[in-house]
Amino acid sequence: MGLGDMMGKLGDMNKLRQQAMTMQKNLAAQTITVEENGVKVVITGDQKIISIEIQGLSNEVLNDVINKAIRKSQELAAKELMNVSGGMGGLMGN
Repeated sequence: MGLGDMMGKLGDMNKLRQQAMTMQKNLAAQTITVEENGVKVVITGDQKIISIEIQGLSNEVLNDVINKAIRKSQELAAKELMNVSGGMGGLMGN
């Protein structure tokens, strides 16, 4: 693989990273509200709990714990993705 090929792949990776960051910002700006059987959940498109109400009562501690669990599941998924893709080496053609 020549230097030009490597530079091209680095440029592609940078473009993908920028697209992912833009997508994440767009998702964070959107909210989804689901309300059923006296339970109301408001969550952002990037999976952060804004509020949970049960029969009109909200609980900030519950929001924080659920957000922590979501973050840990996302970290686990990212690790698995890195294992499957072989890390950055897979993107570099190694």
